[in-house]
Amino acid sequence: MSVSAKTLTRERADLLETLAKHRHFLRFTAQGLTDEQAAATPTVSALSVGGLIKHVTLTERQWARFAVEGASAMSGADGENDWADGFRMVPGETVESLLKAYEEVARHTDELVATLDLDTAHPLPEAPWFEQGATWSVRRVALHIIAETSQHAGHADIIRETLDGQKTMG
Repeated sequence: MSVSAKTLTRERADLLETLAKHRHFLRFTAQGLTDEQAAATPTVSALSVGGLIKHVTLTERQWARFAVEGASAMSGADGENDWADGFRMVPGETVESLLKAYEEVARHTDELVATLDLDTAHPLPEAPWFEQGATWSVRRVALHIIAETSQHAGHADIIRETLDGQKTMG
């Protein structure tokens, strides 16, 4: 965490500590994997360790932008292929490049959680998967990023165990 713990409220410190813990679990699933292993989809799902890291990075970036800009930050998916590519490693991507991008997004998100008014809220964009007319505070966005990261760290752990028996959370 790049923000001094001395300058944070207990709530902000708790949010950032929890997020850091689950980011660690996700990053740990990639430790020692080759690019080919990180791109592999050894389970029934189409998910890979690298694809999950990429997805969490993109999702966190988008929600961090929402915390600052509101619903306009949620647009940007140009179609089915872009969405699907957000869950898989594409040619030219490496475990190292995905982890570096994730670290950069994490630093930015941490700064926002440390500095934004947690009560600032924005209306969610209109979409079938969002409650109509709902608003989310910066606090709610931070909690959602934690939940996304945690859920996908668990997925990555299962994939890693399937690849080589390595357990990252157990």
